[in-house]
Amino acid sequence: MSDSQVDKKRAVQADYRVSLNGKDLSSIIAPRLISLTLRECRGGNSDTLDIVLDDSKNDLAIPKRGADIKLSIGWAGESLVDKGTFKVDEAEASGAPDIITIRAKSASMTNEMHVRREKSWHGQTLGAIVGAIAGRHSLKAAVAATLAKVAIDHIDQTHESDMSFLTRLAKRYDAVMNVKDMRLLFMPIGTGKTVSGQALTVLNLTRSSGDGHRYHVAQRESYTAVRAHWHSNAKGKRKSVIVGGENNKNVKVLPEDYASEAEARAAAEAEFARTQRSQATMSYKLACGRAELFPEMPVTVTGFKPEIDATPWLVKEATHTIADGGFETSLELEVRDDPTTERHRSHFRKGGR
Repeated sequence: MSDSQVDKKRAVQADYRVSLNGKDLSSIIAPRLISLTLRECRGGNSDTLDIVLDDSKNDLAIPKRGADIKLSIGWAGESLVDKGTFKVDEAEASGAPDIITIRAKSASMTNEMHVRREKSWHGQTLGAIVGAIAGRHSLKAAVAATLAKVAIDHIDQTHESDMSFLTRLAKRYDAVMNVKDMRLLFMPIGTGKTVSGQALTVLNLTRSSGDGHRYHVAQRESYTAVRAHWHSNAKGKRKSVIVGGENNKNVKVLPEDYASEAEARAAAEAEFARTQRSQATMSYKLACGRAELFPEMPVTVTGFKPEIDATPWLVKEATHTIADGGFETSLELEVRDDPTTERHRSHFRKGGR
């Protein structure tokens, strides 16, 4: 940890603003806060908020399920970062010592999105499908242009919730699917851009920025190619496409059959990209909390092993924790899709250390 970071931890207190159903409760919570943990995720998982309060005086009310919690976090004396609105999903009172634990999820992840449905989609674009589902739940669709125009010949939503169906579509096209602030987001993973196309600032971290790290290389996902099958209606034959090279021996075969060659290729490309990103991962705990960090931010690091420093990283998950007046942020990183990563992929494929 750098001297400036140590000084900040000593001199500056974490700050936050918590409101329940529109009423600011920050001053009431402050002397009772044991911990506040915000976990920001990518994909179909909801962002989650856990608040643990000291109830030794037995005078705190248990919030009702479905109540809205609005949260902003940061450091005292600085502008707080708005982290959105959450709905209370669970509340628990326990003791001794007496505490109240509140668990909340992203407010826009409504119960209706988890209701199973029957629907067949024919001759639609991905943008049209996401837009139709967003409209059903009074959400605004925000779909990246590259994904919005993708044509889907046919896909069935059989006894499957909209959330599950969207998660499946996101996996097929290697996309981020999430609901934040009444917007249904659907965008490619690891582009380093927002849905509107604006470039995200690359986060530069040094080893002295953190309190701990864990770098991991896994052999189990080191596939060198992915094969996907599709049916040719004209000839009635089952065909396949392969991404990563025909001569590779370690090929992952997708279990689903697709309606067209284009859909099969898109699924194979998505799975291949996913296996490449997962070949190396890194967990990193920052010495001082950074409220402005969130999933999909591109990252570079310095001060570690050469192969770690040379890897372009991507934030997969960010966890912000406030406790005992302190504020820490932990990041889960994976390999970012970048042309310069090819030499690292070759290194992984050859079984480098």
